[in-house]
Amino acid sequence: MQIDDIIKEKQFFLIAGPCAIESEELCLEVADRLAELSKKYDLPVIFKSSYTKANRLSSESFSGYGLDFGLDVLSKVKKRFNLPLLTDIHETSEIKPVSEVVDILQIPAFLCRQTELVKRAAATGKWINIKKGQFLSPDDMDKIAAKAGSDRVILTERGASFGYHNLVVDFRSFVIMKKFGFPIVYDVTHSLQLPGGGGMNSSGQPEFIIPMARAATAIGVDGLFVETHPEPEKALCDAASMLPLDKMENLIIEVLKVRKSL
Repeated sequence: MQIDDIIKEKQFFLIAGPCAIESEELCLEVADRLAELSKKYDLPVIFKSSYTKANRLSSESFSGYGLDFGLDVLSKVKKRFNLPLLTDIHETSEIKPVSEVVDILQIPAFLCRQTELVKRAAATGKWINIKKGQFLSPDDMDKIAAKAGSDRVILTERGASFGYHNLVVDFRSFVIMKKFGFPIVYDVTHSLQLPGGGGMNSSGQPEFIIPMARAATAIGVDGLFVETHPEPEKALCDAASMLPLDKMENLIIEVLKVRKSL
């Protein structure tokens, strides 16, 4: 399954996986289940996990085991399950080694205005997924995307800062960004974070994951971004906002019902 084919055929797709690469065993377990669901529901799934979480509130928060370990695990996921891969990049020095392994380079929300990062990532010829900063209007994202100088761009909404420790999703943003001609994704789980709401870590509201995913599907997004974990409460990162892996099938069923009704 190639990203070009998914986009060209305008297939609805899912980006999913654990927030961080905590272990090889975790990623293989999650990828195994996602591959099963992808086949069962004929739904393209892109596996996502991060080798480094550079944006941390506290230096005591888990930030990952680094580039080499992470890329090794992601390579094993791709080899075993033939799932396309997505992961974050944070500095231009990471672009070359990461682009040799993954299919989509992700520009984190807080780095979306970093011109050189966007330009160099796009210059690899890979797809890039640019997350809209929590501080940006959706109208701004055409300018961000233009920096790439490429049509291999995905734009992802992950909510806007609303006071302290809170995010909201303005559903008009999907319609606005859709006009720019790029695939539009809704990052469900990150938009339901309560940044810094857990003191040393972010809190979250996972009970709204499936309802929000259904709503965004109804408005016509091209894909959903959902972080998932077999035991979110034990996760080293984003424990309060990930969807339990055993609920992923229910989410897929619900959003595909909506998708078929459009």
